[in-house]
Amino acid sequence: MLLSKDAIKQELEKGSIKIAPQIDPSQIREASVDLRLGNTFRVFKKAKQFIPVVEDTDYKNHTEEVVADKFIIYPQETILGVTVERITLPGNIAAWIEGRSRFARLGLLIHISAGLIQPGINNHQVLEITNLGPNALELHAGERICQLVFQRMEGSSIYSGRFADQTTP
Repeated sequence: MLLSKDAIKQELEKGSIKIAPQIDPSQIREASVDLRLGNTFRVFKKAKQFIPVVEDTDYKNHTEEVVADKFIIYPQETILGVTVERITLPGNIAAWIEGRSRFARLGLLIHISAGLIQPGINNHQVLEITNLGPNALELHAGERICQLVFQRMEGSSIYSGRFADQTTP
């Protein structure tokens, strides 16, 4: 079951869903919460060798961190970004991170395939940002770039994986 605007507000008031820093009430939509783009990015290094796609490959070995209030993403380029907001979920609520239609119409994707936010998470969300459009796009830190859709779970579980406490992309 997806949470409505009223249910999201109730969960925030109870403290079972936590978003820090505190969000503006206008960020709560009919069935989602808008999240803002932070100013830290990870850019892929231009490699002459392949990157092995195996469990222990660390993306940090193939990227470099850039801090900027504006960032140009070129067509067919993928970078990592991070949300301003830190999200904490209880064990019975998961979330899905989604792009916003207004930016998708420009060719901007904010996640490639990892849209599930696990229950019990307590971190900033890393965004897999890709420009599929024909034009370079200028990203602005602080812009409401994506949204979280919350889903109540049957049962309870707490995520304790590799990215449990991430704060940077």
